Amino acid sequence: MTSDRTKAEAAAKHALHHPNFKELEASRPPWDSVPAPIRYTQTPDPNWSFGGGANHTQHEASATAATARHVSIDPFTNGRTLIDNYKLLVSGIVPRPIAFISTRSRDGKSENLAPMSFFQLVNVDPPILAVSITSPLADAKDTLLNLLETHECVISIISEGFVEAANATCINTPYGASEWIISGLTPVYDCQTVKCARVKESVFSIEAKLESVREFSSRLNPGTKSGSLVLLEASHFWAREDALNEEENMLDLANDLRGEDGYQELKMKHK
Repeated sequence: MTSDRTKAEAAAKHALHHPNFKELEASRPPWDSVPAPIRYTQTPDPNWSFGGGANHTQHEASATAATARHVSIDPFTNGRTLIDNYKLLVSGIVPRPIAFISTRSRDGKSENLAPMSFFQLVNVDPPILAVSITSPLADAKDTLLNLLETHECVISIISEGFVEAANATCINTPYGASEWIISGLTPVYDCQTVKCARVKESVFSIEAKLESVREFSSRLNPGTKSGSLVLLEASHFWAREDALNEEENMLDLANDLRGEDGYQELKMKHK
Protein backbone atom coordinates (compact mmCIF):
# COMPACT_ATOMS: atom_id res chain seq x y z
CA MET A 1 0.00 0.00 0.00
CA THR A 2 2.79 2.37 0.94
CA SER A 3 4.62 1.55 -2.29
CA ASP A 4 1.52 2.30 -4.39
CA ARG A 5 1.02 5.60 -2.63
CA THR A 6 4.67 6.52 -3.09
CA LYS A 7 4.41 5.78 -6.81
CA ALA A 8 1.23 7.85 -7.04
CA GLU A 9 2.92 10.77 -5.29
CA ALA A 10 5.89 10.53 -7.67
CA ALA A 11 3.59 10.49 -10.69
CA ALA A 12 1.67 13.48 -9.38
CA LYS A 13 4.89 15.38 -8.73
CA HIS A 14 6.01 14.69 -12.30
CA ALA A 15 2.67 15.91 -13.65
CA LEU A 16 3.01 19.11 -11.64
CA HIS A 17 5.19 20.56 -14.39
CA HIS A 18 3.86 21.66 -17.78
CA PRO A 19 3.45 18.56 -19.98
CA ASN A 20 4.59 20.45 -23.10
CA PHE A 21 6.66 23.42 -22.01
CA LYS A 22 7.96 24.30 -25.49
CA GLU A 23 4.40 24.68 -26.72
CA LEU A 24 3.56 26.89 -23.75
CA GLU A 25 6.78 28.90 -24.14
CA ALA A 26 6.03 29.55 -27.83
CA SER A 27 2.83 31.32 -26.81
CA ARG A 28 4.73 33.79 -24.64
CA PRO A 29 6.46 37.05 -25.69
CA PRO A 30 10.27 37.06 -26.12
CA TRP A 31 12.54 37.62 -23.13
CA ASP A 32 12.93 41.28 -22.21
CA SER A 33 16.70 41.80 -22.23
CA VAL A 34 16.41 45.41 -21.07
CA PRO A 35 15.41 45.36 -17.39
CA ALA A 36 13.21 48.01 -15.87
CA PRO A 37 15.30 50.62 -14.04
CA ILE A 38 15.60 50.24 -10.28
CA ARG A 39 13.70 52.89 -8.36
CA TYR A 40 13.83 53.75 -4.68
CA THR A 41 10.45 54.83 -3.31
CA GLN A 42 8.80 55.71 -0.04
CA THR A 43 7.05 53.01 1.95
CA PRO A 44 3.33 52.61 1.09
CA ASP A 45 2.45 54.81 4.08
CA PRO A 46 5.30 57.16 5.14
CA ASN A 47 3.11 58.53 7.94
CA TRP A 48 2.52 55.14 9.56
CA SER A 49 3.11 55.11 13.32
CA PHE A 50 3.26 52.43 16.00
CA GLY A 51 -0.11 50.80 16.49
CA GLY A 52 -1.25 51.80 13.01
CA GLY A 53 -1.96 48.28 11.78
CA ALA A 54 -2.17 47.40 8.09
CA ASN A 55 -1.64 50.21 5.58
CA HIS A 56 -4.03 51.12 2.78
CA THR A 57 -2.47 48.80 0.19
CA GLN A 58 -3.96 45.69 1.79
CA HIS A 59 -7.47 47.07 1.39
CA GLU A 60 -6.85 48.48 -2.09
CA ALA A 61 -5.56 45.12 -3.38
CA SER A 62 -8.93 43.51 -2.78
CA ALA A 63 -12.28 45.06 -2.02
CA THR A 64 -13.04 42.11 0.24
CA ALA A 65 -9.66 41.96 2.03
CA ALA A 66 -11.02 43.49 5.20
CA THR A 67 -13.91 41.04 5.47
CA ALA A 68 -12.55 37.91 3.75
CA ARG A 69 -12.31 34.90 6.03
CA HIS A 70 -9.26 32.67 6.36
CA VAL A 71 -9.56 29.01 5.42
CA SER A 72 -8.25 26.49 7.96
CA ILE A 73 -6.15 23.79 6.26
CA ASP A 74 -4.93 20.60 7.93
CA PRO A 75 -1.86 19.45 5.94
CA PHE A 76 -2.51 15.84 6.89
CA THR A 77 -6.28 15.58 6.51
CA ASN A 78 -7.58 12.47 4.77
CA GLY A 79 -7.31 12.78 0.98
CA ARG A 80 -4.81 15.65 0.99
CA THR A 81 -1.60 14.79 -0.86
CA LEU A 82 2.04 15.77 -0.64
CA ILE A 83 1.59 17.72 -3.88
CA ASP A 84 -1.27 19.74 -2.38
CA ASN A 85 1.01 20.85 0.46
CA TYR A 86 3.95 21.44 -1.88
CA LYS A 87 1.98 23.66 -4.25
CA LEU A 88 0.47 25.67 -1.40
CA LEU A 89 3.82 26.23 0.30
CA VAL A 90 5.80 27.23 -2.80
CA SER A 91 3.04 29.59 -3.95
CA GLY A 92 2.80 31.20 -0.51
CA ILE A 93 6.50 31.48 0.35
CA VAL A 94 8.14 33.67 -2.30
CA PRO A 95 10.62 34.64 -3.57
CA ARG A 96 12.72 31.48 -3.28
CA PRO A 97 16.45 31.68 -4.09
CA ILE A 98 18.09 28.70 -5.77
CA ALA A 99 21.37 27.09 -4.73
CA PHE A 100 23.34 25.83 -7.74
CA ILE A 101 25.48 23.22 -5.97
CA SER A 102 28.69 21.71 -7.26
CA THR A 103 29.94 18.53 -5.55
CA ARG A 104 32.36 15.69 -6.25
CA SER A 105 32.71 12.06 -5.22
CA ARG A 106 35.27 10.96 -2.65
CA ASP A 107 37.60 9.57 -5.33
CA GLY A 108 37.22 12.70 -7.47
CA LYS A 109 36.13 10.70 -10.52
CA SER A 110 32.54 11.94 -10.48
CA GLU A 111 31.29 15.53 -10.37
CA ASN A 112 27.74 16.75 -9.91
CA LEU A 113 26.04 20.09 -10.56
CA ALA A 114 22.43 20.57 -9.49
CA PRO A 115 19.98 23.37 -8.57
CA MET A 116 18.22 23.17 -5.18
CA SER A 117 15.16 25.37 -4.67
CA PHE A 118 14.87 24.94 -0.88
CA PHE A 119 17.81 27.17 0.09
CA GLN A 120 18.52 30.11 2.39
CA LEU A 121 21.15 31.97 4.43
CA VAL A 122 20.35 31.30 8.11
CA ASN A 123 23.30 32.75 10.06
CA VAL A 124 26.18 35.19 9.55
CA ASP A 125 28.72 34.38 12.28
CA PRO A 126 29.62 31.79 11.24
CA PRO A 127 27.99 32.10 7.81
CA ILE A 128 25.57 29.16 7.65
CA LEU A 129 23.44 28.20 4.66
CA ALA A 130 20.55 25.73 4.74
CA VAL A 131 19.67 23.42 1.86
CA SER A 132 16.82 20.92 1.94
CA ILE A 133 17.08 17.89 -0.33
CA THR A 134 14.02 15.70 -0.90
CA SER A 135 15.74 12.37 -0.50
CA PRO A 136 16.47 10.16 2.52
CA LEU A 137 20.02 9.34 3.57
CA ALA A 138 19.58 5.68 2.67
CA ASP A 139 18.69 6.59 -0.92
CA ALA A 140 20.61 9.83 -1.26
CA LYS A 141 20.50 11.85 -4.46
CA ASP A 142 23.85 12.60 -6.08
CA THR A 143 24.34 15.97 -4.38
CA LEU A 144 23.52 14.61 -0.94
CA LEU A 145 25.60 11.48 -1.48
CA ASN A 146 28.66 13.52 -2.44
CA LEU A 147 28.16 15.88 0.50
CA LEU A 148 28.01 12.96 2.91
CA GLU A 149 31.21 11.52 1.43
CA THR A 150 33.34 14.66 1.06
CA HIS A 151 31.70 17.20 3.42
CA GLU A 152 32.20 20.03 0.92
CA CYS A 153 30.60 21.86 -2.00
CA VAL A 154 30.40 25.13 -3.90
CA ILE A 155 27.14 27.07 -4.11
CA SER A 156 26.81 29.38 -7.12
CA ILE A 157 24.03 31.88 -7.72
CA ILE A 158 22.11 31.57 -10.99
CA SER A 159 21.46 34.56 -13.26
CA GLU A 160 19.69 35.04 -16.60
CA GLY A 161 22.89 34.59 -18.61
CA PHE A 162 22.86 30.84 -18.02
CA VAL A 163 19.33 30.04 -16.85
CA GLU A 164 18.75 27.49 -19.64
CA ALA A 165 22.04 25.74 -18.89
CA ALA A 166 21.24 25.62 -15.18
CA ASN A 167 17.78 24.24 -15.88
CA ALA A 168 19.28 21.50 -18.05
CA THR A 169 21.06 20.08 -15.01
CA CYS A 170 17.67 19.14 -13.53
CA ILE A 171 17.37 16.09 -15.77
CA ASN A 172 17.59 12.66 -14.20
CA THR A 173 20.99 11.16 -15.06
CA PRO A 174 22.79 8.10 -13.68
CA TYR A 175 25.35 8.71 -10.95
CA GLY A 176 28.65 9.68 -12.54
CA ALA A 177 27.18 11.50 -15.54
CA SER A 178 28.56 15.05 -15.63
CA GLU A 179 26.05 17.90 -15.58
CA TRP A 180 28.94 20.17 -16.51
CA ILE A 181 28.96 18.57 -19.96
CA ILE A 182 25.16 18.58 -20.19
CA SER A 183 24.96 22.28 -19.32
CA GLY A 184 28.05 23.49 -21.17
CA LEU A 185 28.96 25.65 -18.19
CA THR A 186 32.59 26.26 -17.26
CA PRO A 187 34.07 24.56 -14.19
CA VAL A 188 36.88 26.50 -12.50
CA TYR A 189 39.22 24.54 -10.24
CA ASP A 190 40.75 27.34 -8.19
CA CYS A 191 38.77 27.05 -4.96
CA GLN A 192 40.75 27.77 -1.79
CA THR A 193 39.10 25.51 0.80
CA VAL A 194 37.35 22.77 -1.20
CA LYS A 195 38.18 20.57 -4.19
CA CYS A 196 34.89 21.13 -6.03
CA ALA A 197 34.69 23.39 -9.06
CA ARG A 198 32.86 26.70 -9.08
CA VAL A 199 30.72 27.95 -11.98
CA LYS A 200 32.71 30.58 -13.89
CA GLU A 201 29.56 32.16 -15.32
CA SER A 202 28.15 32.87 -11.84
CA VAL A 203 28.52 36.37 -10.39
CA PHE A 204 28.73 35.03 -6.83
CA SER A 205 29.90 31.65 -5.54
CA ILE A 206 30.39 30.29 -2.03
CA GLU A 207 32.74 27.52 -0.98
CA ALA A 208 31.17 25.60 1.89
CA LYS A 209 31.79 22.75 4.33
CA LEU A 210 29.18 20.38 5.73
CA GLU A 211 28.15 21.43 9.24
CA SER A 212 25.36 18.96 9.95
CA VAL A 213 22.57 16.88 8.41
CA ARG A 214 19.12 16.16 9.77
CA GLU A 215 16.79 13.57 8.25
CA PHE A 216 12.99 13.91 8.40
CA SER A 217 10.35 11.22 8.88
CA SER A 218 7.33 11.33 6.56
CA ARG A 219 3.92 12.15 8.06
CA LEU A 220 2.07 10.98 4.96
CA ASN A 221 3.95 7.69 4.72
CA PRO A 222 4.74 6.66 8.32
CA GLY A 223 7.83 4.55 8.71
CA THR A 224 9.65 6.16 5.79
CA LYS A 225 12.10 9.06 5.51
CA SER A 226 11.10 11.95 3.26
CA GLY A 227 14.00 14.37 3.09
CA SER A 228 17.18 15.79 4.57
CA LEU A 229 18.15 19.24 5.82
CA VAL A 230 21.79 20.12 5.18
CA LEU A 231 23.53 22.95 7.03
CA LEU A 232 26.66 24.28 5.34
CA GLU A 233 29.27 26.68 6.68
CA ALA A 234 30.67 29.11 4.12
CA SER A 235 34.47 28.98 4.00
CA HIS A 236 35.34 31.23 1.04
CA PHE A 237 33.61 33.67 -1.33
CA TRP A 238 34.05 34.44 -5.03
CA ALA A 239 32.55 37.64 -6.48
CA ARG A 240 32.91 38.99 -10.01
CA GLU A 241 34.92 42.19 -9.79
CA ASP A 242 32.60 44.31 -11.93
CA ALA A 243 29.74 43.57 -9.52
CA LEU A 244 31.69 44.13 -6.28
CA ASN A 245 32.17 47.46 -4.50
CA GLU A 246 35.60 48.73 -3.42
CA GLU A 247 35.08 47.68 0.19
CA GLU A 248 34.33 44.13 -0.97
CA ASN A 249 31.27 44.00 1.25
CA MET A 250 28.43 44.45 -1.23
CA LEU A 251 27.42 43.15 -4.64
CA ASP A 252 25.76 45.50 -7.12
CA LEU A 253 22.89 43.18 -7.96
CA ALA A 254 19.17 43.54 -8.44
CA ASN A 255 16.82 40.91 -7.01
CA ASP A 256 14.48 40.33 -9.91
CA LEU A 257 11.51 38.02 -9.42
CA ARG A 258 10.52 36.44 -12.72
CA GLY A 259 8.31 33.54 -13.71
CA GLU A 260 5.19 32.02 -12.27
CA ASP A 261 7.06 29.56 -10.03
CA GLY A 262 8.33 32.22 -7.64
CA TYR A 263 12.02 31.50 -8.13
CA GLN A 264 14.40 34.38 -7.48
CA GLU A 265 17.20 35.34 -9.81
CA LEU A 266 20.20 37.56 -9.12
CA LYS A 267 20.70 39.99 -11.96
CA MET A 268 23.34 42.66 -12.42
CA LYS A 269 22.19 46.23 -12.67
CA HIS A 270 23.14 48.07 -15.87
CA LYS A 271 25.55 50.85 -15.01
